[in-house]
Amino acid sequence: MNNQHAKVAVYGAAGHTGRFVVAELRRRSIPVVAVGRDLSRLPEDVPGQQARLDDPAALDRAFVGCAVVINCVGPFLDSAAPIVSAALRAGSSYLDVTAEQASAQATLDSYDRQARDAGVVVIPAAGFYGGLADLLATALVGDGSVGDITTAVALDRWWPTEGTRKTGERNRVPRVAVEGGQLVPINPSGASIDWAFAPPHGTQAVTEMPFSEIITISRHLPVRSLHSYLSANALGDVRNADTPAPTAVDALGRSAQQFAMEVVTTDRRGARRAIARGQDIYAVSAPIVVEAAARILTRSFKRSGTMTLGEAFSAIDFLSALALTHLAVEFDPA
Repeated sequence: MNNQHAKVAVYGAAGHTGRFVVAELRRRSIPVVAVGRDLSRLPEDVPGQQARLDDPAALDRAFVGCAVVINCVGPFLDSAAPIVSAALRAGSSYLDVTAEQASAQATLDSYDRQARDAGVVVIPAAGFYGGLADLLATALVGDGSVGDITTAVALDRWWPTEGTRKTGERNRVPRVAVEGGQLVPINPSGASIDWAFAPPHGTQAVTEMPFSEIITISRHLPVRSLHSYLSANALGDVRNADTPAPTAVDALGRSAQQFAMEVVTTDRRGARRAIARGQDIYAVSAPIVVEAAARILTRSFKRSGTMTLGEAFSAIDFLSALALTHLAVEFDPA
């Protein structure tokens, strides 16, 4: 399929992350259709379609002729099912950027047969949370065995969007980690440890706060133990109702937020670490999910069905593409 002639629909194109995704598609000269519940809020410089989640016929019309549908609307517990279903009816592949564990798990579990029958791929959590850690872990593991994996994210600040706050209110499903190769609930209060991040973040307190990377990584890597941590200061920001929304500080519309994501794998070969650094977790989700869309347009995925980024594509190659302009990525002994 020639990506110069295949369209990508972005549902939630008027939202904070959706606008980044539309801009990244346009930067890469990939034809885009902006879709949302309110036509007046959609970007004026791209073709637009109005469709509500509770209107299957409108969703069907919006996705006609689109090879890929990217869903940027949280809570994904509410938006994923109707949009995946409409994408499959249209013969389109589906991507989203959910951080919600329950949504990612439900999408992976529910649509594999339909996606295989349609010859398309369905990939949830193809953004900063879920997708990036999965790529880093997959690249570290390679063809070898895996024992324990730990991920940690440092944010110097977290200015939450309206969508993040709505998702937090909606998503009351108990969070899970992996122990003994099984998904298990974590302590709701969250265990705290110190993590020695590379500069400029340095050593700081982190709290166990797993997102969709638990689902994506354990989906295809036979991990014995998998836990995820978030810097305590960032968790405090997102839990504080007075923390403002992100504001743009550069021409790309990114906030000043700086992040580091570290993934450490431990097996019989010892410990190894992958590090990704960049600016603005919402903005960086755009090149991640658009890179996936571009590879889908050229049929550069391993098989049809429901998958994670690490399953669907070469992790090293995918990360190398992101490192050209959007991320600093390195691999070191832990």
